[in-house]
Amino acid sequence: MIISGERKISYPEILERIARATSSFQALGLRDGAPVAMMLRNDFALFEVSSAASALASPVVPINWHLKAQEVGYILADSGADILVCHADLLPQIRDGLPATLRLFVVATPPEITAAFGVTPAQAQVPQGETDWDDWRDTHAPSREPQKRGSPMFYTSGTTGMPKGVRRQPMRPEQAAASERVGGIAYGVKPNEDQVILMNGPMYHSAPSSYGMLAFRSGCTIVLEPRFDPEDLLQLIERHRITHMHMVPTMFVRLLRLPDEIKQRYDLSSLRFVVHGAAPCPPQTKRAMIDWWGPVLNEYFGSTETGIPIWHSAQEALAKPGTVGRVIEGGIVKIFRPDGELCDIDEPGEIFMRQTSVPDFDYHGKAEARAEAGRDGLISVGDVGYLDRDGYLFLCDRKRDMVISGGVNIYPAEIENALIAMPGVRDCAVFGIPDDEFGERLCACIEPDTGADLTPAAVQSFLRDRLANFKVPKKIEFLDALPREATGKIFKRKLREPYWEGYARNGA
Repeated sequence: MIISGERKISYPEILERIARATSSFQALGLRDGAPVAMMLRNDFALFEVSSAASALASPVVPINWHLKAQEVGYILADSGADILVCHADLLPQIRDGLPATLRLFVVATPPEITAAFGVTPAQAQVPQGETDWDDWRDTHAPSREPQKRGSPMFYTSGTTGMPKGVRRQPMRPEQAAASERVGGIAYGVKPNEDQVILMNGPMYHSAPSSYGMLAFRSGCTIVLEPRFDPEDLLQLIERHRITHMHMVPTMFVRLLRLPDEIKQRYDLSSLRFVVHGAAPCPPQTKRAMIDWWGPVLNEYFGSTETGIPIWHSAQEALAKPGTVGRVIEGGIVKIFRPDGELCDIDEPGEIFMRQTSVPDFDYHGKAEARAEAGRDGLISVGDVGYLDRDGYLFLCDRKRDMVISGGVNIYPAEIENALIAMPGVRDCAVFGIPDDEFGERLCACIEPDTGADLTPAAVQSFLRDRLANFKVPKKIEFLDALPREATGKIFKRKLREPYWEGYARNGA
């Protein structure tokens, strides 16, 4: 059963919907490998669209529902998706970026989501003239053809700041079995066990998506939290006797800030396996959560490109404070020096890794970028770290400029490209600075044109019209001249260093 607010749907019911959705996509002429895009919050329809596309070996393209028209238009064009399934309240923010040839299906936004996000009843309805997903799906008889197994295509940015689609090769049956087995190790989710899963993070991200879909394939009871709220999460754990969750460290920070009387109010004894990843977790935060919830916390390390090769338990976290874990079944990790030689024990270098249970991938239409990320069959996403003598991996820094804020990857180049187009901006640099709650937040340093009258509020307003809100820097500084290297390139390290004094990350 899947539960969302007061709504419930049984597995026989949703499997019937998926079979109808599969027939519906077939009627559109969807062929193997043709992508289907979706811009949905965690809802029953998300499982329907994902599973129906997968059954036809077509990759579903989950789109971050914070994105605006230009950003969504780019992903649709780059992926080649000419089908989009979207929640009704999200349509206005993207309509101007939708191509005329797009086949659009709209899902009415359900009550618990409208309440969580302040959506009006009118905004939640399928607009007149648009195709209602539920009505269209149910006009087709259930598909009875053998189902295939496709992989999602998630979009992740690179050093250019433009998103790249991570498209996996077809999954062979033995790989599917190995992938489920490794998922059981990393996520603790296994079939034929009495498990109640709480989904509290958006499934447009690769890790929550893989977690939620593994739980779905395993037949678990799944509870959808419309929007993360710390006390609401505690209430849901007690109400539904939650056993398993996927989380990010920002959630821990918000939970730990609750007053003691609220923390002690709820029965959390049902928890058996909580896994977190997506961003570094400070050792003191991890210890505080283990002290509160017990040794149920587990951590993985990986990426959309690599899968999950690294994992560790609460006991290991206490024994090795600060580690992100060591290799599990199918995992390979190597640390390289800039000259290509392997690093010694405790010697920092660039981390290359992969999980062999998942198929290799390409960056859709960007073979050169894929080649740049690889070495010896392994993949780097720009992290720097070291292995200790027991094989535990520790992170030091990131080779590239990517910022991780609240578990979300943000690439400054994309923001800089938008900001440089603002009248009065001569040049700019965007980077991450420390944030006690989110790990990092964005800072923009701007060199204005002579005589330009810029304000932080005006800069933020300009960017909000063009980018998702989470990409808008919270801190804006104006400098007469940005520091530059001999080549003329902005010397970002000099801008970052003062903010990172006294922190583990060195800001280089």
